[in-house]
Amino acid sequence: MSLPAPDWAAQDIIAHLRSIGRAENRAGMARFGINTATALGVGNADLRPLARKLKRNHERSLALWDSGIREARLMAVFTGEPKKINVEECRRWAGDFDSWEVVDTASDLFVDTPFWRALIEEFAADERQFVRRTAFAMLAWAAVHLKKEPDATFLSYLPLIEAHAGDERNFVRKAVNWALRQIGKRSTGLHAPALALAQKLADSKDKTARWIGKDAVKELSHAKTLERLAGRKV
Repeated sequence: MSLPAPDWAAQDIIAHLRSIGRAENRAGMARFGINTATALGVGNADLRPLARKLKRNHERSLALWDSGIREARLMAVFTGEPKKINVEECRRWAGDFDSWEVVDTASDLFVDTPFWRALIEEFAADERQFVRRTAFAMLAWAAVHLKKEPDATFLSYLPLIEAHAGDERNFVRKAVNWALRQIGKRSTGLHAPALALAQKLADSKDKTARWIGKDAVKELSHAKTLERLAGRKV
C-alpha cells in the first residue's frame, strides 16, 4: 500500500493498520494492561505520526470507531473533530470503552467539546468502571490543557474527587488520583486546596481514599512541583 494520504477513507486506514500490525507488539501491550482483544499490534509510535498525516474528519472518525478495532478507534480519536462530535456520540463511545488506554486518549478529545463539563458530571455518576474513569481522565486533561478555564472551575470539582475517592476499582482510583494531582499542579491558587484534600484523604479510614491521598500528597509536596509552581505567573 502507498504512503498515507490526507484524504484516506476509513477502510484505507484500517487496511494500512492491518499491514503494519505485529503480534509481538500485542504481547507488549498486554504487559501494560492494555486490552488487546481487538488489537492489530500497532504501537502509538506509529499511530500518532500516521494521524498527523491525515486530515481531521468527523464522519470518518465515526466509521473508524465503529470498526471496533483498537488501533482504528485510537485513530478515530486522533483525527476526530471535537467541535463536530455531539454529546450522544460521546456517550456511545464511552459505552464502548473497554481499556484504560482508549479512555485516556478519548478523554483528551472530549475536553475540547463545548459540553465537557456536563460529560464529567454524567460520567462520574455512571457505575461502569471505564465510563467513570472517563470523567476523571477528562478532569485531569482539562486541568492541563484548558489554559483559559478559571481556577474556580477546578476548585468546584474537588468535592467530586472526594465523593469518588472510595471507588476501589483500579482504573477508577488511578484516574481520581490523576485528576487530583493535575488540579493541584495547575496553579498556586489550586495547590493549597488540592493538597488539603489530599491530606484529608491520606488520613481516611478507607484504604482506597488513603492510597489516593498519600500518593497525591507525595507529588504535590515534592520540591520540583513547588519549584514549578513558584516560577509560574498566576
